Amino acid sequence: MSHILRLLYVVLSYLLVPLLLLHLAYKGLGNRDYWRRVGERFGFFPGIGYRDVIWVHAVSVGEVQAAAPLIRALLDSRPDKPVVVTTMTPTGSDRVRSLFGGTVVHCYAPFDLDWAVKRFFNWCRPQIAIILETELWPNLYHECGTRDVPLVLASARVSAKSASRYRYLVSLFEKTLSHGIVIAAQTPIDAERFVSIGANPERACVTGNIKFDFTLPAGVEAEGAALRAAHAGERPVWIAGSTHAGEEEQVLAAHRKVQKEFPAALLILVPRHPERFDGVAALVEKEGFALVRRSSGATSAADTDVLLVDTMGELMKFYAASDVAFVGGSLVKIGGHNLLEPAALHLPIVTGPYTYNAPDIAELLQTGGEVTVANDPATLADEVLLLFNDPEHGRQRGAKGAALIEQNRGALGRLLELLQPLIK
Repeated sequence: MSHILRLLYVVLSYLLVPLLLLHLAYKGLGNRDYWRRVGERFGFFPGIGYRDVIWVHAVSVGEVQAAAPLIRALLDSRPDKPVVVTTMTPTGSDRVRSLFGGTVVHCYAPFDLDWAVKRFFNWCRPQIAIILETELWPNLYHECGTRDVPLVLASARVSAKSASRYRYLVSLFEKTLSHGIVIAAQTPIDAERFVSIGANPERACVTGNIKFDFTLPAGVEAEGAALRAAHAGERPVWIAGSTHAGEEEQVLAAHRKVQKEFPAALLILVPRHPERFDGVAALVEKEGFALVRRSSGATSAADTDVLLVDTMGELMKFYAASDVAFVGGSLVKIGGHNLLEPAALHLPIVTGPYTYNAPDIAELLQTGGEVTVANDPATLADEVLLLFNDPEHGRQRGAKGAALIEQNRGALGRLLELLQPLIK
């Protein structure tokens, strides 16, 4: 039965190639980087390749940021091994380059086509594969099993809904799941769910979430203070970071309500994807707000309502320049983005109701009151106003959030201990 299902998957993957190309073409309309290096997505890579590679896969920006301490530790502990970091998105690629420059090899991960995966393995010859969080790719898993490449799911998590769905597909990667794969789960519940879909209990352990082990970029607080002085001075400032389509409208509606009580309030708006910068700028102006774009080089004036950060890699600096943080991807069904970054900067945080990308982190921060939930523009404005009116309450919430991060560190050390015997 497993052979038949695998054959059907391989055939289906070939039939989907035209759709994959159309997907890249469509994404490239907004971001031309999707049209570059397309060959890598089908297993065609430059140069003669590598040997004995430590391969780390991180889908996009958030996963790259989470993987950064792990990658640095691998570079320090095994300087004799090339480290290849793969991503799926151009923004993830840009983040790898900005963090590591030429110290790692970056390429796009191939689509899960058996011939593309084989070409990738022939090119980099990985000694170990480390995949951040959870991506179940049958052809990739199969190739790891065929070549006896240890496969580690780091900070692995799986929801109850996903576990039920994966049970129908388990025969596609049954051999790898039961023998070759190592599950470094975020929580005991995650480990149990992986075992329930076929993982070997002896290879499923709980290491925690390495997202807690990140360090703030050097000088980020000083840079934030300088940005605050340049753009806002003593004005109350809140930031909406990593926003998506359908979310900026709600944030702007909330800002309008905030300005009724605090007319001088400045909103720093940071859309998630660069291809949307121009559209968001047009929206801000259409709604009647005075706008300054970060890319213009101008500083906000006293009558500026919105500072649009239409540059990449500056979110942390602007978090550090703010009094209150709203973390986007949560008022629309995206699943929410990284709550830990503003928490590490001692900021009080507001999120929307959709935080299923990292439910354990969201629940941990919400339980202690460090993060509050807003369901719509009105409640978002109310949360911001509460914190503007009671700065001491905001400072207390921010301090508790930073303390929680410190209490939950340690996953990186446990993961490295797990990896050590697997890296020859």
